[in-house]
Amino acid sequence: MDADRDADRDGDGGGDLFPGFEALWIEGPGGRAFARAGGPEGAPPLLLLHGFPQTHAMWHRLAPDLARDHRVVCLDLKGYGWSAAPEGGPGHEAYAKRTLGREIVALMEKIGHVHFALCGHDRGARVAYRLALDEPGRVARLALLDIVPTLVQWERIEAHPGMNAHWSFLAGPAPRPEDEIRARGPDAYYEGLLAGWSGTKDLSAFDPRALALYRQSWTVPERIHAMCEDYRAGAGPDRAADAADLAAGRTLPMPVLVLSSDAYLEKDKPETALAAWHRTFAPHATGERIASGHFLAEENPGATLPALRAFLAG
Repeated sequence: MDADRDADRDGDGGGDLFPGFEALWIEGPGGRAFARAGGPEGAPPLLLLHGFPQTHAMWHRLAPDLARDHRVVCLDLKGYGWSAAPEGGPGHEAYAKRTLGREIVALMEKIGHVHFALCGHDRGARVAYRLALDEPGRVARLALLDIVPTLVQWERIEAHPGMNAHWSFLAGPAPRPEDEIRARGPDAYYEGLLAGWSGTKDLSAFDPRALALYRQSWTVPERIHAMCEDYRAGAGPDRAADAADLAAGRTLPMPVLVLSSDAYLEKDKPETALAAWHRTFAPHATGERIASGHFLAEENPGATLPALRAFLAG
């Protein structure tokens, strides 16, 4: 395996959130990636992909339990956490979910996993379903936490101007959003999003150790830019890829689970998340609504964990 399994060399203490997990540094086509891995070697592999504006640390309330039955890999997406944050380029292809999916397949191969279950939240779920559409033979089971397809999301935003305003803001031309975030203060901006999207409208759901890791990432100028590039890719190549696949009638052949929050994704929507997936890429998906704000894994692990465990057990 081509991975560096040193202990927590950065000394941040983040390993305390993942007792018994290894810290992995993996060289891949998108640059150096950071992950934590735990669970029995040889157990069925499970890859967990975090959302915006977080890092792999968002899985700390689920990963140790999931690692009882799986070899769990919690990866920092490109541009987030400790993974590489390249500049990007014209067309925002470096942060297109198709690009990230291919790079993640290569990373998983390097640590010995060619076929794996996949679970993503928010932006990580967008990478996950794109990877599964493009390389269905790689994915045993797919769990999507609190998203609708990117194409559907943009259609909703266009039908209701001002909805999810951060999408249009972050996808705006560089460097305007980057400059505004730095001027307002990254902590103020990103913590405002975390609080606003949570069920309690504050930061009480988040472990202080996880928050410290989020802040450590989102205060770095290169990562502020990378997160904007993530959203610019969402408005460009990601939306285009969805439209092409929808027109071609492509669907996800593996079992798919859709978990959605009653206080965020499902609130005041004319169509449920599961219905949106049924009419697009996952006509046979199963789903469950979780009593939570947007951050299911941190706000309500007591309901999210058994739903995932039952799905992964098949």
